[in-house]
Amino acid sequence: MATEVLRPVHPARLTAALDRPLSRWLWLVKWLLALPHYVVLVFLWLAFVGVSVVAFFAVLINGRYPRALFDFNVGVLRWSWRVAYYAYGALGTDRYPPFTLADVPDYPTHWDVAYPDQLSRGLVLVKWWLLAIPHYLVLAFFMGGARVVWFSGGLIGLLTLFAGIALAATAHYPRGIFDLVLGLNRWALRVAAYAALLTDVYPPFRLDQGGGEPESLP
Repeated sequence: MATEVLRPVHPARLTAALDRPLSRWLWLVKWLLALPHYVVLVFLWLAFVGVSVVAFFAVLINGRYPRALFDFNVGVLRWSWRVAYYAYGALGTDRYPPFTLADVPDYPTHWDVAYPDQLSRGLVLVKWWLLAIPHYLVLAFFMGGARVVWFSGGLIGLLTLFAGIALAATAHYPRGIFDLVLGLNRWALRVAAYAALLTDVYPPFRLDQGGGEPESLP
């Protein structure tokens, strides 16, 4: 009898539920409504870069990512994703994103990374630039010119635009587009976690679509 090989659960996990109903027209002004978040995120990402430099040397010296720094950087990615989910990274909810780094249990999307007890001191030198290059090329197609909050451009921006047009015309978000958009963003966030030194698990070249994370599947 053949041995069944299980797909490992990735330590960076993204889940989301599509809100219903969604406003037909609110998506047209979400760029304006989200401006306070964009301003805050500029400063958070400046801090993210500084924290990542400190974490780089911490991992290089003792193979551990300081827990407080880890939680902060995961929180910045979480905050950025919630804003993207509300705005033009997904348009998956009309609930305004909370101003917090922490997870909000009743918000329709969640992002987290399992804290690693130990990280490779050798990989920290190459994974964020050399090893991640193939993924950066893929993400250039997915996200175009988008940076901090997946604002526009690329395949994600195009699909989100189609979703907005569908909402305006039918008040319905096509489920197929939602599943694909979530899969693309999940790929991007896994790469972000790897490049930010939050995990040593290399991002799979796999499009896991839908709002739920795939568990240990064949």
